[in-house]
Parts: sequence; C-alpha cells; structure tokens
Amino acid sequence: MTNPYSALLQPGQIGSLQLRNRIVMAPMGSNFAETDGTCGDRIQAYYEERARGGAGLLTMGVCAVAFPAGTAEPFQVGVSRDDFIPGLAALAQRVHRHGAKIAMQLQHAGKTSARDIAEGRELWVPSVPPAHRTTMMEALTQEEIASFVRNVSGGRPRVRVMDRADIEQMIEWFAAAAARAQAAGFDGVELHAAHSYILAGFLSPHYNRREDEWGGPLENRARLLLDTLRAVKARTGGDFPVWVRLDAQELRTPGGITLEDAIATARLAEAAGAEAISVSAYATIDTGTAFTEAPLVQQPGAYIPNAAAIRAAVSVPVIAVGRIEPEVGAESIARGRFDFVAMARKMLADPEIPLKLQRNRPQDIRPCIYCYACVSEIFVNRRVKCAVNALTGHEFEAAIEPADTPRHVLVVGGGPAGMEAARVAALRGHRVTLVERSERLGGTLFFAALAYPENGRLLDYLVEQVKALPIDIRLSTPADAALVDTLRPDAIIVATGARRAAPEIPGAGQSHVWSGDELRRLMTNDGADEIARAKLGLAERALFKAGGVLRVTDSTQALQGLSKLWMPLGKRVVIVGGGLVGLELAEFLLARGREVTVLEPSDKPGRELAIVRRWRVLEAVEQHGVLHRKAEVQEIGKREVVWQDAQGEQQRTPADSVVLALGAQPDDSGARRFAECGVPVIAVGDCAELGYIEGAMHGGHRAGRSV
Repeated sequence: MTNPYSALLQPGQIGSLQLRNRIVMAPMGSNFAETDGTCGDRIQAYYEERARGGAGLLTMGVCAVAFPAGTAEPFQVGVSRDDFIPGLAALAQRVHRHGAKIAMQLQHAGKTSARDIAEGRELWVPSVPPAHRTTMMEALTQEEIASFVRNVSGGRPRVRVMDRADIEQMIEWFAAAAARAQAAGFDGVELHAAHSYILAGFLSPHYNRREDEWGGPLENRARLLLDTLRAVKARTGGDFPVWVRLDAQELRTPGGITLEDAIATARLAEAAGAEAISVSAYATIDTGTAFTEAPLVQQPGAYIPNAAAIRAAVSVPVIAVGRIEPEVGAESIARGRFDFVAMARKMLADPEIPLKLQRNRPQDIRPCIYCYACVSEIFVNRRVKCAVNALTGHEFEAAIEPADTPRHVLVVGGGPAGMEAARVAALRGHRVTLVERSERLGGTLFFAALAYPENGRLLDYLVEQVKALPIDIRLSTPADAALVDTLRPDAIIVATGARRAAPEIPGAGQSHVWSGDELRRLMTNDGADEIARAKLGLAERALFKAGGVLRVTDSTQALQGLSKLWMPLGKRVVIVGGGLVGLELAEFLLARGREVTVLEPSDKPGRELAIVRRWRVLEAVEQHGVLHRKAEVQEIGKREVVWQDAQGEQQRTPADSVVLALGAQPDDSGARRFAECGVPVIAVGDCAELGYIEGAMHGGHRAGRSV
C-alpha cells in the first residue's frame, strides 16, 4: 500500500545539507535555555526528543547574536561568545545521535528586545518606530500584567537609530555567531529576517524611514540582510548552508512588506548566496485576531499561496510554515508548491509525527488543539508548555518508563484525564481497567469539541489510543465499593470531573434555561432521553432521536448531530458566565448566526483561557455579540433576563434561551469514597482542581506515570 505521505517523507537537500525527509521543526522561542543563555540539559533533551521522533531538520529558534543585548525572552539561547559553544555542541551531538540535522536561527530582536528595555539598554532600530496601540492589556489579568517586563528607569524605552558603525557591528555579530554555530557542529544557519526583528525592520518600508543607503527603495532596505548574508557566507565557507526567513507579507501594517517585495527580496537573497527561503508572515499585533493571522496563524494553510509564489520565483528550496497538515504538505510538495514543511506547535504536541507518518498511522499523532497555551507563556516570561503534551519542556526530568512492578490500576472516569492516565499506565506495563458510567468515552471534552472543533481531534486521538492498548474498557459501568471488591485493584485513579451546581437564580428551572450539566449529559448520552423529553419540542425530539446523538460512533459524527440540537436555543441566547466555557460557546453560537449576550460577574472574563486564545475570543464576542463585565443576574423570566450592570443599574435583555455557564467546582467526593476501600487513590482532572483540558492532560499523565 502506498504511503499517502511519501512526498513529505522523501529525502531533501538544502545546499550541501542532505536531509532524511522534508519535515522541519520550525524555529520557536522556547525559553528553555538557562538564565545565562547557555544550553543545559532541559533544552538539550527537548531537541533530542524531536530528533528521536524522526524530523529531518530541527531549527533552533531565536538564538541571540548579541546576547544579552537584542534578546526578547528571559531564557533565550545565546551565541555571542565562545563560552556558549560547549552547550551548543552537546545539543548538536544529541540531535545527530538520532539521524536528524540541526540548524541555528540567528536573531537580534531590534525594537522588540524586551530584555534591553528591562535592563536599561537602548533598542537598536533602523528608524524611530511608529507608535502602535494594542488591545492585549485589556484581556490580561492583574497577575499577568505584573509579570511583564518593565523599564528599570520607569520612563519610555530609549531607541538608538543605527548609524554606519552600528550596522557594521550588527553584521559582525551575525557573522561571528554563524562561525560559532559551525564550530559547535550545527549543520547550517537561518538568518531571521522576519517578524519585525532587526533585519526585517530594515526590510519593512513601514519601520524603515531612513533616507540614506539603507532606506528608501527595496535594494537599499535589503542591503543589511544581503551584506549580513555575504558576511556569514564568507566567515563559514562555501559548504556551510545558510538561508533566510522572510515575511511574505506584513498584514495590518500600512505600507508594510508586500508579497511583491518578498519575492524581490528572495531573488536578491538567492543571488547573494542563500540556499533556501523560509516563508513566514507577520502582522501589526494590535488585536488578538491579528496575532492569530500572523505570525501564529489560526487558518489552516494560510501561507501556502505565499510560499508557492516565492517558490515560482526562485530556484532554491522553499520552506513553508503555517498550520499545514501532513496530507496538505505532502500534496503541495508533490505539486512543486514548496519543498519542505516546517511544523512548530505540532512538534510541541507530538515530537514523533514523522515516525508515525512513516508507519502510516496518522491516528496516533497527538494533535495540536491550537489553544495558544504555548506562546502565551512567552508573554508572561515563562517557559513554553503544551496543553496536550505534559512532557514538553520536561523531557530531561520526566519520561514514560516501565513500571518496576506491574500492578492492576483502576481508572474511574473516561474523560480526557482518565483516558490519559489509562494510556500512560498501560504503556508502563500496568494492567488497566477503565470504567465510565455513560455510554461513551470523552466526558466534557464533547462539549469542548462542540464549541471549539479543534478539541474533537484530541478526543478522537485519546479514544483511539486507549482502544489500541490492552486496556479493559467498561462503559455504562458505575464505580462503587462493590466494583472495587470485584476487581481488587492495587491503585485507583479517580477522574470523575467537576461538580456543576447551577447558580441559585430565580427562574433557573424553566425549560428554556440550560445548565452546563444538561448540555454535557446530552453529549455523553447520560440521561439524554430524559432531557430530550423535558426540554425539546416534538420536532427537535425527532431530530435528536434520528439525527444525531444516540447513534453516533465518533466525535465527528457527534458534532454533526449535535449541531442540529442548537435549533431549540432560538435566535437570542443569553449566556450567564464568561469563563472558558461561556466564551467558547458564545463564539460557536455567534458563528452560527445567533444573537448572543454574555453576562460575566467578574471584571476579567476568560481568565481560564491561555492569553492569546482569550484575546482572540474576547475580540470575537465583543465584535459580534455583547459582553458585559461585573454583571449580576437577578432573575430569568420567560422572555428576558433581568440583571444589574457594573454601575448598579438594572438591565433587561431579551432571551429565547439562557445557558448557565457558571458553577463548576472541583468534586473529590468520589476520591474520598474510594479511599475508604483501603486502596491507594489518586484524584486527577477537574475532580481534583479545575484545570480544563490542560489540567486533565497533565494531571492524567502524571498519575499514569507515578502509579
């Protein structure tokens, strides 16, 4: 049988660099270096794990050529002195041990050098940057704002418009850093000329307002990049591959880089010796939507047309990035639209993507759910994490290892925490029994998948994994002391979820008022017939029985059927509670033409969401619906909701239906009951502490690893 990913898995070449496949780990700032910029065991193990997973090329992101100057992160890799070489060399050796190649992305952050601001240094810029306003601060909590980098002087950051000597110094920093990368055993370097960093700042007509030989027409604006490229080539010799990363466009940036500019720059870079072009994009980050247009794109394959246009204009390989699924990447490579696919967030979620594609087992790939938990950590100066992969950034200190003594582990609850715990425990050699009281696995992840479809892929992955392993799965099975007596487990992992007590609001018991528990039960079939009889009209009941929920076998079918069930909610929906559940549901309903009002009792809605995801969802809700902060609901009537606004004024909002998205609390009652059985008990997921998908996946993983 032909592997559908064969074009992606075939060998490739960049200059003299031979690669085993066309899969590139995209450069990312990870905050995994040590505080002094050296490469310790954490970052070495992180890259080694991706090499072990089968990627052809790893690109170490944002390595600071002038460290500590020009850095944007507190734990950024330094390459500005020779004493950085030993740690870098150890990292390269660990990567090469597994047959992968590794390149270093060389960077100076220019106007975004947050550490320079914090430590009182000048920001090096091509010209004084235009002022930009961002709405991010409005989405942040006070705790998050407190973690931001602050100017030690308390005043405005000082900028240094680079003169000729500064430009010569910048070129020398890049050239010397490239020589150190070569000395450390790296296989090539990428010059970061994108994302508004210093080389991109000179390329951009928006940020570069100079009137000398480094400003004005493109040939002048590209001069710093081209001179740097030539200097790097001269310092490292002809056989050391060097390429550049470019913005194909600067979105939402008046007078910014256009695709025509990028094509012209790519041709100039090729003529100056670049052996590949890595194609990205950037946007002026004034809103959450802007950030998720570029550089971390939400739309699948959004940059493919840009990569294809540049590939048609140059003869060197083109590396494409931007949420490209493996099947799309393989097809695009086969059609000659580009030559390599760079994966960033996907590689955080699953380092073994290449190996699993080689086996033609895409269903075994742990999916990125595009929740932006990873990059959000950078904004608050913390190390990157992955919501669905607990080991990301912890490869050096945690692993799934065989148990010293295999035991019988009972896992109670088939939601994400329970499935992840069962998966990890089974991989360690334990005999695992997984019991779930409803007719299907998934728990509240069904609700999360309905509101945010990316979560559905995680659900399918978890179900596939537990079914493929020797796990005894028992559905429609209540867990009680009698079951424990029958099974006689050596340990119990309890993952029964949160308690969702409906808030005590007059009128909350009416048929047009839906609690989160009722919606969850519809999705898990736990009492769904009863709810259908009580809540739905005759037409909707028929739809429910014939079309969707009770007869489906996977989450994709479930979502199609469940979408029909939103018909009885009517046109005007009031959601009480603007947390993760309320906001994602509002986003879902707004996209389907409902008129949505969200009433949030606090002043900071969505604090459970990662910063970037929260920023994006808040914008979507406030652009197309209504979000009221500090709103206290007083009564739910038959056709309206009565509430009090932040100023203490009474308001009335018409409503065809009301969804109560409040009241979730940890519920350890099950864990306490099982503790009476005399068997060691571990509580994980929302029954222990509200953590939603990330908490469920991380807690379940820890439990499975420690039991």
